[in-house]
Amino acid sequence: MKQKLEEIRNAAHTTLADALSLDALEEARIKFLGKKGELTAVLKGMGKLSAEERPKIGALANEIRSAIENEIESKKAEIASKLEEIKLKAEVLDVTMPGRAKKTGEIHPLTKVMNNIKETFIGMGFEIADGPEVEYDYYNFEALNIPKNHPARDTQDTFYVSDNIVLRTQTSGMQVRVMEKQKPPIRIIAPGKVYRSDAVDATHSPVFHQIEGLVVDKGVTMADLKGTLEMFIHRLYGDQTKVRFRPHHFPFTEPSAELDISCFKCGGKGCPVCKGEGWIEILGCGMVHPKVLSNCGIDPEIYSGFAFGIGLERIAMGKYDINDLRLFFENDLRFLSQF
Repeated sequence: MKQKLEEIRNAAHTTLADALSLDALEEARIKFLGKKGELTAVLKGMGKLSAEERPKIGALANEIRSAIENEIESKKAEIASKLEEIKLKAEVLDVTMPGRAKKTGEIHPLTKVMNNIKETFIGMGFEIADGPEVEYDYYNFEALNIPKNHPARDTQDTFYVSDNIVLRTQTSGMQVRVMEKQKPPIRIIAPGKVYRSDAVDATHSPVFHQIEGLVVDKGVTMADLKGTLEMFIHRLYGDQTKVRFRPHHFPFTEPSAELDISCFKCGGKGCPVCKGEGWIEILGCGMVHPKVLSNCGIDPEIYSGFAFGIGLERIAMGKYDINDLRLFFENDLRFLSQF
């Protein structure tokens, strides 16, 4: 049995010396020291030994077990060190290599113009009012002096969720919501997405953005409206831009006007962009209709106000010299990367 133990010692030493991986070490451990290993098999036969031989063989077996275990641990540390060295070499960083540029997103041109407009009006003392895109018919039409079957609804054909709920055609409904909850003085703009049942072409879309403005206070006149909008236009397009007001009709303002600016392409001389007129329509505006004030619980004999509605896409098209509204929504990076 002593000879068998020495053979196991020599075989284990040879096997461990040839092991090149942690898996090979584990296989060797199981082979020699496992429950069914060679050393264990020898120890199971110690019962056949005499009382004198048993201690000697037991001591030798423990010595061999310890030797094999120590050799396994030593070999394990050696293999782990080599693996760590290989890993470090593979992960070495060459700081002289050029870096990889990361592509970052940019602010959408519509958002840029929207932020510019917000900053301009906030600088003039306006606050931002936000409201629902799915709106009651009352706020979108009736409270703005557009009752059911009124012909003005034809120009704002929209998408109906039910008889009394629509996708809003304008952010003007926020005027009513604000006036119902807040007493004058009021000075707000209501930017947001609006919907109309329009066919898609270069100048129309069923989804677009509008910025509605409202001022209500004692003694507000058309001159205040004119001065406010002129300042806005000059900040947006430059002091050289001329402004013109034309009489118009809106059910919720009286008197009403359309605001034109001198063509940003030709400066008012006439070109294909302005269709030879030298002027481009930008927005609608007017003094808040007394009935709208009354609908909101504000006495038109004491207070007056003005309102305006700005089409964001039209403003952006003028600012960036774009002739097709659809480009804003197609998400073509060749177009968007220009801004």
